[in-house]
Amino acid sequence: MSYPIYLDNHATTAIDRRVFDAMRPYFETAYGNAGSVHAYGWQVEAAIKQARQAIADGLGIIESENIIFTSGATEANNLAIKGVAEAHFHQGKHLITAQTEHSAVLAPCRYLESLGFEVTYLPVQTNGLINLQQFEQVLRPDTILVSIMAANNEIGVLQPLGEIGERCRERQIIFHTDAAQAIAKIPLDVAASKIDLLSFTAHKIHGPKGIGGLYRRSGIAIAPQLHGGGQEGGLRSGTLPPPLIVGMAKAVTLGLQTRETESDRLLTLRTHLWQNLAKIGGVILNGDWDQRLPGNLNVSFAGVKGQSLLLALQPHLAVSAGSACASQTASASHVLQALGRDQTLAQASLRFGLSRFTTAEEIDAAIAIVTQIVNKLRH
Repeated sequence: MSYPIYLDNHATTAIDRRVFDAMRPYFETAYGNAGSVHAYGWQVEAAIKQARQAIADGLGIIESENIIFTSGATEANNLAIKGVAEAHFHQGKHLITAQTEHSAVLAPCRYLESLGFEVTYLPVQTNGLINLQQFEQVLRPDTILVSIMAANNEIGVLQPLGEIGERCRERQIIFHTDAAQAIAKIPLDVAASKIDLLSFTAHKIHGPKGIGGLYRRSGIAIAPQLHGGGQEGGLRSGTLPPPLIVGMAKAVTLGLQTRETESDRLLTLRTHLWQNLAKIGGVILNGDWDQRLPGNLNVSFAGVKGQSLLLALQPHLAVSAGSACASQTASASHVLQALGRDQTLAQASLRFGLSRFTTAEEIDAAIAIVTQIVNKLRH
């Protein structure tokens, strides 16, 4: 079977062979439970401690025990948002997020609204970035949490975390960021950006699926959402998965080691892709060009039906029109509509996600395929 060129790396990434090799012993021989009081348990406990430290180092975290392992960024977002709401509702019931957040942030916020909390959904500017002046205007004395993602999963824009964190810290408001698309791809320093809670995952950086985590700054109270054996300091009960944790740490380490050179390479490929797609005509860039993940390109094609475009591309290119989590619905991307795109144009959009395994030859092939299909559909 011939598979299409894979350019959907914001949905998930291929596991790096080095990550797989690091995980393998913890499936085959080092299979103990980290909570067991014997040699098998101690062996695994040591590996998890080392992995926790590697991830902490990558985020500028001094105390590695402030990292809570979860099943992924979705669980981490729920733990952060609902955990803060439950622990701090006596101080206020107002939360702030952005209209362009991932559903793993928006859905918990809507759930909290059903319980009596009030959520402000900040609009974004036409480039996808929030307006900091407008952000300051919606801060209130009863605001207990601000949740703004680091890098958007559809349009790749990078929000000004440092400025947001500074304003939150001045007012003693807890600041959470969903960094699922950002970790090991762009510089992240939780202390410098005054981040109180940060969610991340492994499978966006060539690590395994089913593992992620939440950084929690010391002194920030959150209520656990899973109760049981009291693992992870009582904040996330459940037996830890050593192979996945070791794999995530290896993925983070590899990403950090090559981040600068890989960013330059991906930016070159992305620029080449955009410059050639723009030659088709009627192609609109979605999101800020500069404040953006180097491996992200999101464009809309005027004069094309979205469903026809995706169906025609399917045998040749693995790309998407938006978030993988929303792919089962026929509605247009809420992110693109927040930028001002109408439903027809939003549906006729493609998200290109590049990774360390993307080659220049694949980008050239993608340019030729998209150009041919768009021109054919228009005529």
